Amino acid sequence: MTPYQDLLQFIFSGLTSGAIYSLIALGFCVVHNTMGIVNFVQVDFVTLGGMLLFSGLFSFGLPMPFALAAAIIGVTLIAMLVEWIGIRPSRSDNQLVLIFLTIGISIILRGLMKLIWGKNRMAVPPLSGEEPIRILGATIMPQAIWILVLTALAICGLVLIFRHSSIGLAMRGVAANQEAAAIVGLHTGRVKAVSFGLAGALGGLAGVLVTPITTLNYDVGVLLGLKGFAGAILGGFGSFPGAILGGVSLGLLESLTAGYLSSAYKDVVAFVVLLLILFVRPKGLLGR
Repeated sequence: MTPYQDLLQFIFSGLTSGAIYSLIALGFCVVHNTMGIVNFVQVDFVTLGGMLLFSGLFSFGLPMPFALAAAIIGVTLIAMLVEWIGIRPSRSDNQLVLIFLTIGISIILRGLMKLIWGKNRMAVPPLSGEEPIRILGATIMPQAIWILVLTALAICGLVLIFRHSSIGLAMRGVAANQEAAAIVGLHTGRVKAVSFGLAGALGGLAGVLVTPITTLNYDVGVLLGLKGFAGAILGGFGSFPGAILGGVSLGLLESLTAGYLSSAYKDVVAFVVLLLILFVRPKGLLGR
């Protein structure tokens, strides 16, 4: 391969990883924009998406499209349940308390997944064929194309929900002033549950898309989730465009580092650059 083809190959790989990080980062931003907290259960929503996809395919014998849809819906419902029975009963407005609650719930969920699915690594097939597609001398797998297309559709859907729907308006109202939103008749508990559901759907989608190209384990979402969190911070925590930019930038940075230096340094270089950017611009690239 020529240097140009190598570069294109690294870009394809980086965009694929970056799309996954962007989905996870958007999930962090949805909950933060509504409740003002960092929801660390988001990392387990990613794992749960892959686990439910695995069960749908091999335990219930569902075709891939139905198993994928069922997994995303399942994670969405579980995320809303997490808010209902894990966050809401605390009756605390202290953000630090709520963040620690999400950490505790994350540990519990991970333990439950270990009990249900075990500790062995698993694998699921790709959404379509495994024959690579050649573009300008580089190759891209069909699963990577699915990741890019479905991520783009999820981003468009999220924008439509927040800007052109009543629930999106309600979520922005609760984010701006929770007490005022309650006074004018908004059911703030329901709005928060929906925000968790949206975050779960985004995390579950990331899980079902990335599972076919990686091994599946009860804690596989931890590192992916932390990178998604880093992408959200890099772009400007709470900013949807920032989450997308930060996730894609992090994916490209990892891929180029692995290609031109060594795969052993890709995680280190990515987080070092994140720290350097935050030293210069603490609010992130697009933060306000």
